[in-house]
Amino acid sequence: MRVVAVGGGHGTAVSLRALRRLATDVTGVVSVADDGGSTGRLRAMLNVAAVGDLRKCLGALADPDNPLTQSFEHRFHVGELNGHAVGNLLLVGLLDATGNLEESVRAVAQVMGVTGSIVPASCEGVVLLASTEDGPTRGQTEVARSSTIRQISVEPANAAAPIAAVEAIERADVVLIGPGSLFTSVLAACVIPGITQALAGTSARKIYVANLRPQVPETSGYSLQDHVDALVRHGVASDVVLVDENSIFAGQACTMPVLLADLAREDGLVHDVQKLAEAVVAQMR
Repeated sequence: MRVVAVGGGHGTAVSLRALRRLATDVTGVVSVADDGGSTGRLRAMLNVAAVGDLRKCLGALADPDNPLTQSFEHRFHVGELNGHAVGNLLLVGLLDATGNLEESVRAVAQVMGVTGSIVPASCEGVVLLASTEDGPTRGQTEVARSSTIRQISVEPANAAAPIAAVEAIERADVVLIGPGSLFTSVLAACVIPGITQALAGTSARKIYVANLRPQVPETSGYSLQDHVDALVRHGVASDVVLVDENSIFAGQACTMPVLLADLAREDGLVHDVQKLAEAVVAQMR
């Protein structure tokens, strides 16, 4: 079975960990729009693509016994390196040396013993743009602070998607969209034109994994239908919505088919990897 997860950050890392339990042909198509924290500092300093979400997703598919995997998330706490993750510095160093984002990610993946592939959603760094009730907003960090987002896009508008990302989606059997921040993570990857087109054209079973709760302030007050409407408004339609049976969204009306399942970790804060894997298998039967 060929499986793909699309999005960014912690949510897509969870999806990848779940999918690697189901298949060895796993691909993560990951947003490069982040401009906060360590990633934002490195982007501002070196004018490179965002690598933070790529770092998280590489770690999700890497060999856990690999020494580099074990240190990839380590952050420095002194001097000019304060706050920077080892993985970010390694990826940015390779990118600065080679000028090729895909090649840099592949090189790190090989060293870390990654099972499957991690591919950036765009061949270059992009800036997230949003149309809100308060006017235009620029940059992922600023967009995430808005509670009235209508539409998002990226700059440059013609940002190219890697062929590897497009082909992975087109030939997939299952595509997981999310979970994660609706606009600044999930849609930040999906609105790259080539990714939008690939999602629309694939024959894969497309599963939107709903968040466990609205994200404040980005989706404050959103219903499950509001999430689905936002995806459709951006050209992303799923075949089914996977919803945690104990979440605020369980039982809400939705125009898309909904599958309820126990998906949350015991603390209720994030999705559980094993439960998500079992839910994906169950809805494929």
